[in-house]
Amino acid sequence: MRYADGPTATAETPIAAPPARVWSVVTDIGLPARLSPELQRATWLDGATAPAPGARFEGHNSHPLLGTWRTHSHVRELVEHRSFVWAVTDPDGRFGDKDPDPRHPLATWRFDLSPAPGGTTLLRHTVRLGPARSGVSLAIDRAPDREEAIVAARLAELRANMAATLRGVKALAEERTG
Repeated sequence: MRYADGPTATAETPIAAPPARVWSVVTDIGLPARLSPELQRATWLDGATAPAPGARFEGHNSHPLLGTWRTHSHVRELVEHRSFVWAVTDPDGRFGDKDPDPRHPLATWRFDLSPAPGGTTLLRHTVRLGPARSGVSLAIDRAPDREEAIVAARLAELRANMAATLRGVKALAEERTG
């Protein structure tokens, strides 16, 4: 798959907790920083204190091959107990876009919650890369003949990070339910 195709990665897990409980965990923007090896911290911007359509938050990331960088995320969709979607932009132009536009993000992330039998929840975590330039673009610039392998490797890495995040969400939601 090529970067321009908008490659995606998804991970999901069943959680023995109702959607409302899972929702309170996944909408805590500070939580992934405790669970993910890449996101180091996240804070609300512009006086926001909770997710709402149009709200923004800043993320600080670290990766062995890219070093550290910051992002601005824009809440694009918020359906209580169902979906939380945010578009990630590059406020510093580190990856090439000097004028970041949330309609043209470097990635779009989402949590989708589906009620399941017995008061449980199926939680799905998805990322779509692009269309704006990202760290993947820098790797492709250096080795354009390896684009498909680079994209596949990044998707595998993100899938593993998302699985770690879901394990943490599951543990927290189930602990608070039990």
